[in-house]
Amino acid sequence: MKKLPAQRGRVAVIGAGPGGMAAALSVHQAGHEVVLFERYPQARPAGNILNLWPPPIKALGLLGVNIEDLGAPCTSEFRNARGRRRVRAALPEQVVRDYGGGFVGLLRPELYERLLDALPKGVLRVNHTVEPVEQDESGVRLHLTDGRVHEADLLIGADGIDSLVRRTLWGDSPKREHNLHIFGGYTFDESVETEPGMCVLSHTRTVQGSWTAIRDKGRDGHQWWILEAFDADREFSGDLHSNATSLGQAFARPLPQLIAATDPAHDQRWVIRDRKPLKQWSKGRATLVGDAAHPTSPYAGYGAGMATEDGYFIGRRLAGVDLSDYDAVRRALDAFEAPRKPHTARQSQHAYVLGQVFHHTPRALQPVRDAILDRTPLMQKVVGDSTPISILTQLGEIDRAEAHFTALLGLGGTHDTAS
Repeated sequence: MKKLPAQRGRVAVIGAGPGGMAAALSVHQAGHEVVLFERYPQARPAGNILNLWPPPIKALGLLGVNIEDLGAPCTSEFRNARGRRRVRAALPEQVVRDYGGGFVGLLRPELYERLLDALPKGVLRVNHTVEPVEQDESGVRLHLTDGRVHEADLLIGADGIDSLVRRTLWGDSPKREHNLHIFGGYTFDESVETEPGMCVLSHTRTVQGSWTAIRDKGRDGHQWWILEAFDADREFSGDLHSNATSLGQAFARPLPQLIAATDPAHDQRWVIRDRKPLKQWSKGRATLVGDAAHPTSPYAGYGAGMATEDGYFIGRRLAGVDLSDYDAVRRALDAFEAPRKPHTARQSQHAYVLGQVFHHTPRALQPVRDAILDRTPLMQKVVGDSTPISILTQLGEIDRAEAHFTALLGLGGTHDTAS
């Protein structure tokens, strides 16, 4: 992609997850100098299983990431444990055709590899721990633990749920414990028969058991996850595979068979928590993206996707902006976060509520809840109908951002894109 002929600014990004790498790519395309700091020896995924909706896939393609055969195209359904469908999230045929499915299943390392391949040489700096950060109207200074100081015009915090940048800007805030934990894994065993092209989320009275098709490096397989209530104050000492196997027995085929076919080395467990949405992400010359701004439960199926979208949009908002101009930076950052906050807050809160409804409903009310979900269109309206609307809205936002960005490419010069 042709670079904008605007005055180059200096942007620092902390955290080489999907949001950080997407931000670095978008900022680079906007014509600014960008450095991406990662504290670990390599940009490494925190998990294994992953799903992506069309908007982040579209954003990845526009950022120059190879999205060919990125994942297995799927249609999403919520079902009860016996296999009866409660919800179907159906996107228009054109969207499914354009983005390789209404929903794609993949492994997280594959996304990281493709993002890394797209990064320009020299942008990523691993083994660089930043602490602390300070700023004023003239610029930002990142103090590295080796004693060096990196100066920039703008800072993007993509450093996760325990974000240093978030604490620096807004102080510490408690995590919101969902009192849930999740077991997940994947297998390429071809002996397990499944419905092709499906992502199925099933529920007993207290447990979610789900599976989806995946593609990874040209191989077809499946990922699965089991989610149940778990006191966050307790220490887990059980065997991951044994626990998943036991919980999976309550579900219809093929979930128990997929768990049985999984190498225990490919199992994982994590505790679910988030933070309540911030009213403001940006302060001065710094802003947040991804989990640093809006950590989200896996119930949304959108955490990495929203982080990727954030990264895309921040670079587009900085296109043509003179980063030496403090007022121009402030306008650009405010314009970046204004449409992102309601979208991400809605997804985060929706995920939290679903987790509470399915796993913390009092025992006496569980039959009533399940009867409502099985016999009324309530969940279809709340989840199945609203999800496509949200997806189409975000695709529209990307189209508008890209049209403006393309226009700036043609105009040249320095422009304030906050309008």
